[in-house]
Amino acid sequence: MKLLDTNGANTKIAKTNKEKTIRYAGLSLMPNARLCAGSKAAKCLDACLKSAGRGAFNNVAQARQAKTEWLESDPIGFKAQLTKELSNFEALCKRTNVKPVVRLNTISDVDWSDIKKSFPSITFVDYTKIAARVAKMLPNERLIFSYSGAPSYVKQVSKALESPVPIAVVFRGGLPSTFLGRPVIDGDVSDWDNANAGKVIIGLRAKGKAKKDNSGFVVDNPEALVIC
Repeated sequence: MKLLDTNGANTKIAKTNKEKTIRYAGLSLMPNARLCAGSKAAKCLDACLKSAGRGAFNNVAQARQAKTEWLESDPIGFKAQLTKELSNFEALCKRTNVKPVVRLNTISDVDWSDIKKSFPSITFVDYTKIAARVAKMLPNERLIFSYSGAPSYVKQVSKALESPVPIAVVFRGGLPSTFLGRPVIDGDVSDWDNANAGKVIIGLRAKGKAKKDNSGFVVDNPEALVIC
């Protein structure tokens, strides 16, 4: 079973691969409470973006689920295959003279620190709901904190706001110009740009099931006009 998407089957990976100086690869698992430790406090699992884009197709969901089941039943074998594919990807990027960039948590939140340390020449981009990970980023990591307005998640958000890393927010009703005192940029264009944007809000538009979410994970655009 092939684990890494290196050709842009994932919509965001395809967009990011338009960058001429990098090649972007990603690992798409089917998220659950075990693979997304912060999902309970953030109330985001039901509204997860797993249903966005190609995630709405049964064959895509089944492939993600198969990878997740492999990881959970045989983590040693899974990591051996992932290490092999990362090595091949690294070699490909070297041959084609582009920078290797990998997102191991396309829609999950697994701590892959052991894998990332083994590939110092690969830059790993990830979104996380664990503020502690942001505080101890590896030299080859570019982390983006993922926001939720759920009351049980306030402490995580407060910690993240103390850091200079970008914060991703899913909005409904368009993107505001500012949020949480930070400027908002369009996050649906390029993950690479998002990861290097600094102290901003990465504005993502609600997609799939997230459009109807009322948990606090999805934020209604505070600048949207309500016409009665």
